[in-house]
Amino acid sequence: MSDTIELLEAIGRDASLRHISAEELADLLRRVQASEALTKTVVSGDRSWLSEEFGTILMHTTHISQIPAHEDDEDEDDKPDHDEDGKEHENESPCPPAEQP
Repeated sequence: MSDTIELLEAIGRDASLRHISAEELADLLRRVQASEALTKTVVSGDRSWLSEEFGTILMHTTHISQIPAHEDDEDEDDKPDHDEDGKEHENESPCPPAEQP
């Protein structure tokens, strides 16, 4: 029995094998003594036959953000103000307070 992975690699490398009919490819696989699972996959087009040979591993991950905001979406109130001299002044109003009568 030929190694299924090697046969799949050979089929992928050889364009003439990739474009022949399923029946012709199945006949070729039988001649080289390919696994029954690979031959059934080619004939039926159903990849689940290969699951019997290789096993099934569910490769699944979720992509959920824990924080709804993006890094560059900071509030203007959270940013410190800077004077011309480079000193920081936390949340200082840009206008001086109005004089009281």
